[in-house]
Amino acid sequence: MGSLPLDIFHLLDPDVLASESRVVVDFIADYYRDIEQLPVRSQVEPGYLSKRLPDSAPYLPQSIDAILEDIREDIIPGLTHWQSPNFYAYFQANASTAGFLGEMLCSGLNVVGFNWISSPAATELEGIVMDWMGKMLKLPSSFLFSGGQGGGGVLHGSTCEAVVCTLAAARDRALSKIGADGITKLVVYASDQTHFTVQKASKLIGIPPSNFRAIPTTAASGYALTPDSVRSTMEADIATGLVPLYLCATVGTTAVGAVDPLLELGKVAKEYGVWYHIDAAYAGSSGICPEFRHYFDGVELAHSISMNPHKWFLTNMDCCCLWLRSPSALVDSLSTCPEILRNKASDAKIVVDYKDWQIALSRRFRAMKLWVVIRRYGVAKLMEHIRSDVAMAKHFERLVAMDQRFEVVVPRRFSLVCFRLKPRFEGDDASVLNRRLLEQVNSSGRAFMTHAVVGGMFMIRFAVGTTLTEMRHVEATWKLIQSKADEIIVEGPRNKVSSPTGLP
Repeated sequence: MGSLPLDIFHLLDPDVLASESRVVVDFIADYYRDIEQLPVRSQVEPGYLSKRLPDSAPYLPQSIDAILEDIREDIIPGLTHWQSPNFYAYFQANASTAGFLGEMLCSGLNVVGFNWISSPAATELEGIVMDWMGKMLKLPSSFLFSGGQGGGGVLHGSTCEAVVCTLAAARDRALSKIGADGITKLVVYASDQTHFTVQKASKLIGIPPSNFRAIPTTAASGYALTPDSVRSTMEADIATGLVPLYLCATVGTTAVGAVDPLLELGKVAKEYGVWYHIDAAYAGSSGICPEFRHYFDGVELAHSISMNPHKWFLTNMDCCCLWLRSPSALVDSLSTCPEILRNKASDAKIVVDYKDWQIALSRRFRAMKLWVVIRRYGVAKLMEHIRSDVAMAKHFERLVAMDQRFEVVVPRRFSLVCFRLKPRFEGDDASVLNRRLLEQVNSSGRAFMTHAVVGGMFMIRFAVGTTLTEMRHVEATWKLIQSKADEIIVEGPRNKVSSPTGLP
């Protein structure tokens, strides 16, 4: 039997692309106009979508209007709306008009820039944008292509990719000295507040799970990693025949926004010859503002540093910047040179082939997106965005402090406030109390926050950073939190074990 006729021009016809893209853009614009009215956290039950959608794919083409209607009716109810102005959970995933336009150009051009010759502009724009970003953050010239010292940067999709790649480079550098059998001796160091991506990456590159050190932090240090604790841990490992490999410091930890002392930790890393990586995924964006730049003092001692413009830099997912003082270590670990990819420019080593700076071969034109964002807003507008979020977080912190029923658990850092409802009765379980409060706020659909447990204490995280959030949203959410606290107090403690303490 013959196949059905297919109009190949319809698959990528410029006129159809233009008309249907307008429909999709209008749909997205309407979504943002209405987003404040939608429940921030999805209210559906597990498995809801299989009850709404067919169990097999359509045989014949369907219209874009029909598809968008199904998105409206079936998909949107199952979304947690990360771009809602009342989204304060995790860390933000910024979006912006420029971010959308850049993403459209990235997807529309749809080049695969694995090496220079596959799209020279994709490679060269990435190098330029990485230097722009590095200069905005006032990184040492040793991290820049233009610095003349062999440094440079690359755009990854996530911090996890950046950590995996730098860990692989550190591993191979170490094994070249101690032999391949020595992999069971290599040890990775971080704090108990470091993002779990470092532990995951350690496993992915073959480091035994028992050789990952999550060094405890305390409230006294602001939950930052201390150089003495790192040094003593490394000394203990060396005494048993282990080999320190990699130390990760953080600027803006996930739980409480803690900042590790980069300079002091860098000195320890240098003393023991370990790879020193700085994870600034969340708070790295703040470094473009002079008032936050001191948090990065000591970055010159790092081998690598990463930050995510898709978190707080108005750049739509996904986009992670990774800078290295010696990219050759990364290339030595990750490079491949199959015959099919050979060309004069690569063979002469006069160009960057980004396939050798990452895990995968294929890669998106992320530089286009970040370039559009930087050009469209400029440094001034980007600083204004960050400062506005910090100002709203400071305001929320003041509101919490003014209500005697609540307390700010750790000092605010950047745009993250960690707080809790204080127990009212002796023996009352503060964790249960605050879990109830958090669930009641989130179940209302009017706001969404997440929690952390640090030092055994359950706390609620209020992370300001969604592009649409304004001061009125912060104040409305605080009133919501207070009203839910009132309801819990009226209900009375569910785990009361003794008489009231007299707290108001």
